[in-house]
Amino acid sequence: MRAARYHDYGPADVLVIEDIPEPHAGPGEIRIQVTAASVNPVDWKLRSGEVREHFPVEFPAIPGRDAAGVVDEVGEGVTGVAEGDRVFGLGGIFGASAQYATLSAWAPVPEPWTLEQAAGAGLAVATAGRGLDALGDLSGRTLLIEGAAGGVGSAAVAMAVARGATVIGTSSPGKHAYLRTLGALPTTYGPGLADRVRELAPAGVDAAFDMAASGSLADLVAVAGDADRVVTVADVAGAERLGVRHLYAENDSTVLAEGARLGSQGRFTPYLAATYPLDKIAEAHREAERGHTQGKIVIAL
Repeated sequence: MRAARYHDYGPADVLVIEDIPEPHAGPGEIRIQVTAASVNPVDWKLRSGEVREHFPVEFPAIPGRDAAGVVDEVGEGVTGVAEGDRVFGLGGIFGASAQYATLSAWAPVPEPWTLEQAAGAGLAVATAGRGLDALGDLSGRTLLIEGAAGGVGSAAVAMAVARGATVIGTSSPGKHAYLRTLGALPTTYGPGLADRVRELAPAGVDAAFDMAASGSLADLVAVAGDADRVVTVADVAGAERLGVRHLYAENDSTVLAEGARLGSQGRFTPYLAATYPLDKIAEAHREAERGHTQGKIVIAL
């Protein structure tokens, strides 16, 4: 099969397209013929060596954790899914940017979504769900989401609104209309955030969820009133300094199914910032590294 791989740490140029053996579904897994795979910040951070102290890479590595496609193998012990089903989901930290990939958590692709859109949902929904679960029952509460227009942020907004929260989301002004379509009250990030949030929520904010790593974590703690009311999926150093919980996504089919239900109801559709063919994956990684992307970048196989 054709796959993108890299054999050492480095810039996006280390990515090459190679023919390699196909993977196969093990117990509790399925294999899909990949239609599209997502590009996430963790992919280029792993490739560049930025996070090697926490997540050393075993070379050669296929970038990508989440993908969407059609099931063509069902592993031992798996029920509720069959060959030919359209699914999206997550495998290991590597392996998605290839013609075939194995998944250990998945959900059916909602009818309104294309497979390319579904490819942008897996890790975003899993990460958003992990953070929201950590904040507890959100019904009737006010949640501040920092970096709300990105892939994880938009999933978190839609899921939090569906769970009954009033959501304030930060982004650049040009993305405010998009946040309103998701049900958020938009505001800009940066200096003066506490004053802007106070205007939108005079009674205060109950919790905050950071996915921007913009250096605002101390401000989020001040706005929420306590470090225990704040989670981040992006700022490891800030979390350690301030006592904020830092979380990673888990491969959880239940959370993916929650995102799929919102998709079926028309309450959440992954927004695609750009789609690249597999042989242009280096360009996709370079775009992801520039940051400030609205929605997701995906690789079409």
